Amino acid sequence: MENVTFHLPVFEGPLDLLLHLIAKNKLNICDIPISEILDQYMEYLDAMQEMNLEVASEFIAMAAQLMYIKSKMLLPNEKDEDDEDPRAHLVEILLDYQRFKEVSADFFSKRAETGRNVFVKEPEPLERKKGYEGVHKKEELLTALLALVARSGRKLPPPISAFSGIVGREAAPVEERVMKLLALFDKQGQVSFLDFISSSRNRSEMIAGFLAVLELSKIHRITIDDLSSDYLIKPADQQGIGADG
Repeated sequence: MENVTFHLPVFEGPLDLLLHLIAKNKLNICDIPISEILDQYMEYLDAMQEMNLEVASEFIAMAAQLMYIKSKMLLPNEKDEDDEDPRAHLVEILLDYQRFKEVSADFFSKRAETGRNVFVKEPEPLERKKGYEGVHKKEELLTALLALVARSGRKLPPPISAFSGIVGREAAPVEERVMKLLALFDKQGQVSFLDFISSSRNRSEMIAGFLAVLELSKIHRITIDDLSSDYLIKPADQQGIGADG
């Protein structure tokens, strides 16, 4: 697969990224191959160099929804043919978002065309006097000199202690976050995905927690319920899935 580096500012949110991947791969938005899109979506998350927590939670929540849809599609189809496609809700949201983008793009393009026909007066250059004509008391000059000396002192390199907690922090093990999640199951029975990720003390623990959810989902130890905005994580045996499921 072609290695592509994504930059967060390019996309306004997870829906914008999904539309980009669908257009890039020339896919039918009404028949999305979830497995292929999920792999490329996860590559984007891995490529992010800096995480804004508020934006990252939206992207992680969408990843959880894609994983849930993929798991639903991988299960044997033992229901009626009239059952709704697991992708239907996502497709409806993407179509609405696509229509909104098209309408807003048309609106702003018309405003840009209107602006091309508006002429404004060019700014006039300011005339500045080369000499300084101010008159100050000697006390004011002394105060200005002391302020200049103080600013010069602040240009010294910061002490090593200033970098404490910024560099040198070890990566959080995924196994620890797996054990943490299983311990929460023993206490609560189910865990909010967003609460679990938000409980991380730093970005390293956040990434490790997300990978822990992916690993447990991969081996069918957990299920993810998207019926609420919290994306509840439950042990697989609560959903009636056995060890061979």
